Amino acid sequence: MLADPILITGCSSGIGRATAEALLASGHTVYATARRLATLADLAARGAHTFALDVTDEASMAAAVAVVEAEHGSVGTLINNAGYGEYGPVEEVPMDAVRQEFETNVFGLGRMCQLVLPGMRAAGHGRIVNISSMGGRLTFPTGGWYHASKYAVESLSDALRVEVAPFGVDVVLVEPGMIRTEFDAVASSGLRSHDDGPYAALRRHSDETTRRSYASRLAIDPARLARVIARAVEARRPRPRYLVTPFAKATVHLRRLAGGRVWDAVVRRSYRIK
Repeated sequence: MLADPILITGCSSGIGRATAEALLASGHTVYATARRLATLADLAARGAHTFALDVTDEASMAAAVAVVEAEHGSVGTLINNAGYGEYGPVEEVPMDAVRQEFETNVFGLGRMCQLVLPGMRAAGHGRIVNISSMGGRLTFPTGGWYHASKYAVESLSDALRVEVAPFGVDVVLVEPGMIRTEFDAVASSGLRSHDDGPYAALRRHSDETTRRSYASRLAIDPARLARVIARAVEARRPRPRYLVTPFAKATVHLRRLAGGRVWDAVVRRSYRIK
């Protein structure tokens, strides 16, 4: 497995960077990518192969896969990590912003899968690790569009896992809870327009809840998540899903057991929605 190249999207910071570092430390051949090549200089110094990759650009995606295949024949493992959250009440988030989020979180991820699969099938083995979220299993207010993108990643992965299994290809979902990365700032920044509109109070409470939660002990360092991703890459028989952090596990199980009405009541209380 160590000889198989690993291609990772979204390595400029946070989860992607920590994952590249963990896999390099274990002796893997890592292709670390991001939209801006300059953000990858330290990973290159550690031994990673680095190049620019924008998962919203077809030519960029195809070129990245071609580089790995030209050197190794096929991509051994694809880690689809690139993604971000567009937050705000469903009614208020501009549709252009929603489309851009889906281009990154869903369509770019799906297209990367399409591009690596012919090589993996020809090789008779391969692995695709899609970084989802506990937000692909439950939903909080002001996160509707982000959660929708992660629910899409979940269903896409579930279908793909069954379709490609006969070719020796594994598909794995990693579902983190709160991770201390730049994501919390991105998520929160979408809520800071505290105008006097109908959702002003909700936006304020959601912003406060987001910042407080990511600063609490409920959030973990990205290096801890990277170790779980490394296990998913290295396992002989990986699990279909890796739900990460105690908070994520407790919350997902609460949502499943409580039912819709109880969950809605819990969320309304947390977000001070009467």
